[in-house]
Amino acid sequence: MNQRFPIGSFNHEGSITRETREQWIEEIANLPCQLEKAVDGLSEKQLDTPYRDGGWTLRQVVHHIGDSHMNSILRFKLALTEEQPTIRPYQEELWAELADSVSEPVGTSLALIESIHRRWVTLLNAMKDEQFARTFFHPASEEIIRLDYALGMYAWHGRHHLAHISSLKTRMNWA
Repeated sequence: MNQRFPIGSFNHEGSITRETREQWIEEIANLPCQLEKAVDGLSEKQLDTPYRDGGWTLRQVVHHIGDSHMNSILRFKLALTEEQPTIRPYQEELWAELADSVSEPVGTSLALIESIHRRWVTLLNAMKDEQFARTFFHPASEEIIRLDYALGMYAWHGRHHLAHISSLKTRMNWA
């Protein structure tokens, strides 16, 4: 198994159906509970174990999800209220090294993720079909990204990091 990409990379080609969007919204809705269950009962030492050589610790992974999904809901709101806004990228590798990512209890980000996802799912469920076609410009990748595609990327992102946690727990016999 590829420890860096245990479920592979996100790749979706072609049109995105309403049913596909509904599945992705459900995955976004379910992530907070799944993430909480994934780290439940882990010791501080276990949370400070990298999921792979050279990778982030499980603690950093949880905090990264909070950082990433906080940025994502803001990108959605910008795209819904502005014409193809240029979003602000951030240095996720450097954010993961900041004090709040390396030492803060995971419960702080679990609560943040729960709140962000509750609001995000409310927003997503209220969006009209044409709103999912709205876009933002990502200056780092120099891509114009549709909101329906971004939804899929973030649904994958949650599964991707859950797999980091579950695969380490399995390898270490913590499950």
